[in-house]
Amino acid sequence: MATLPFVDYYEVLQLSPNATSETLERVYRMLAKRFHPDNQDSGDAQRFAEVQRAYDTLSDPPTRAAYDVKYDENRALTWKVFRQDGASDHRADDRRLFHAILSLLYIARRRDPQNGGLGSVTLEKILGCPSQHLDFPLWYLKQRGWLERLESGLLAITADGVDKLGSEDLSLPANRLLTGALAVDQPTDRPTPEALLEKAPVSE
Repeated sequence: MATLPFVDYYEVLQLSPNATSETLERVYRMLAKRFHPDNQDSGDAQRFAEVQRAYDTLSDPPTRAAYDVKYDENRALTWKVFRQDGASDHRADDRRLFHAILSLLYIARRRDPQNGGLGSVTLEKILGCPSQHLDFPLWYLKQRGWLERLESGLLAITADGVDKLGSEDLSLPANRLLTGALAVDQPTDRPTPEALLEKAPVSE
């Protein structure tokens, strides 16, 4: 029997793994109301079911404790988009980070043109960057109109961002792009984002 892919329930609910039960309850109620199939404006049966499964798992302390063990194990398999040899403010490193973020969001948008995106927590884990290191590039990319925040709260690349990703001034050698750690059977020779489209999971 094939092993089901790991689902990050904290990302589904856009919560920190350290979120309290009170915060979990509040966010769940907000998302459940937003995605409930009876909501004519933003109802989404699939997203509602995902939110419900996440809440059912995380709201029960013993079940959450068991899930957290698997969560920590899964974190060891997250992507590393670029080498992080230490904090740096060089423009070349910023450009590499811009490209990495847009590449990830391109994959998500390519798989689901209308709703494809990634949450900030997922970006932090994939890139191996603490949130404070992403504040500037996310601000910059949004100001330039290359990414946007969807109604779901996820970050997504815009049409201008897709064009920018392919432009010469933001291009990078293929061997500096994504590694395939999300698909654990992927070789370690740093495939391009396009090569990962068939392997990457559907966005949250």
